[in-house]
Amino acid sequence: MTASPEIKITKAVRSRLAETDFNNLQFGTIFSDHMFMVDYADGEWKDLQIVPYGDITLSPACTTLHYGQAFFEGLKAYKHADGSVSIFRMNKNAERFNHSADRLCMPQLPEELFMKSIAALVDVDRDWVPAKANHSLYIRPFMFATEAYLGVTPSKTYKYMVLTCPVGPYFSKPLRVKIETNYTRAAEGGYGYAKAAGNYGGAMLPARKAVEEGFDQLIWTDAKEHKYIEEMGAANAMFVMDGKLVTPSIDKNTILKGVTRDTILTLARDMGYEVEERPIAITELVEGTKNGKLTDAFGAGTAFTIAPIASFSYNGEEYFLKDPAAREFSARALKALNDIRYGVVPDKHGWNYMV
Repeated sequence: MTASPEIKITKAVRSRLAETDFNNLQFGTIFSDHMFMVDYADGEWKDLQIVPYGDITLSPACTTLHYGQAFFEGLKAYKHADGSVSIFRMNKNAERFNHSADRLCMPQLPEELFMKSIAALVDVDRDWVPAKANHSLYIRPFMFATEAYLGVTPSKTYKYMVLTCPVGPYFSKPLRVKIETNYTRAAEGGYGYAKAAGNYGGAMLPARKAVEEGFDQLIWTDAKEHKYIEEMGAANAMFVMDGKLVTPSIDKNTILKGVTRDTILTLARDMGYEVEERPIAITELVEGTKNGKLTDAFGAGTAFTIAPIASFSYNGEEYFLKDPAAREFSARALKALNDIRYGVVPDKHGWNYMV
C-alpha cells in the first residue's frame, strides 16, 4: 500500500542502504532510513509523520525517565520470492499494544493508526527488507510519556514511534538454559503480561548472572513457590511431552500473550497435535528427561521465532535433551511458519498483511 495522505513524509536526503552489510546483521543495531512518530495531547493523536531516522529531544523531567511509563511491541516484515512484502499478524500486535497501554495508564492507540503507521513506514523503507532465508525486517513500535512533571501521576502527553531494522537469525546454536528459582520476573497482580520496559530492565541482572555461569538464557518460574515454569528469557516456553505440545497457561497475567506462541499453538493443531495450556512443574521436566517423555523444548518469540533448548539446569544439575536436529515437532512447526511468512504456501489463516 502507499502511505496514507494523513501521514506527512519527509524523505532522508541520503540513504544508508548501500553501506549496510546484509551478511552481518547484528540484531537491533542497524536501523532503516526512516521512522514514524506521532504525539498525543489534549485527548488526541496529532501530527503523524515519517521522518529520517535520528535523535529526538526530551525534557530531563519527562515522566518516562522517572516513573517508567513506557512499553513496546515487536513484529516482522518478510520479503517474498516475487519481491512483495508482508507484515506478519500485525493485528495481534495492535491488540496487545493497547492491553499494555491500559495497564500502564497510557492512552489507547487506534488499531487502524497502529497498522497504518507500520504499513506506511515499511512501504517507505521496503528496500530494507532482506531478501534472504531466515532474515526479515524487525519492527519496533513503542510509546512513552513526555510530560515534564515530577509528580507520581500519569503523564498528560505521550509519543508513539516506530523504528525498523533488518535482522538475521537471533541465535546460532541450541541453548543451555538455567531454571531461575531466586529472582522473579513477574508476580500475580503485576504486569508481566504487558510489554512494559520495566519488565525487561528488572530481568537484566539475573540474566547477566546466568550468562556469567555459562548459560544462554533463563527460564523464569512462578514468584510464589518457584515450582512452575513461566517464560524463557523474553519468550514463551514450549515443550513436547508424551506427544503433546504443552505450554504454561496465561490466565494469571504473569506471562506474555505471545503472538508467536499463539501461532505455534494454531499450527500444532493444524498438524494434528494435542495442545495443553496448563501449569508445568519443574519436576515434570526433570522426570520427562529421565523417562524420555520430554522430546522437544524451545522458546517461542518474535525475535528468534523458535529457539531450541539443548539442556536445562535446575538446582545445580544439568539435564540434556536429544539433538534438536532430530526433533520432529519444532522442525515441522518452524518450516510451516516460515513457509507462510515468506509466501511459499497459501496463507489460509490470513496472517500476512501485504504492503
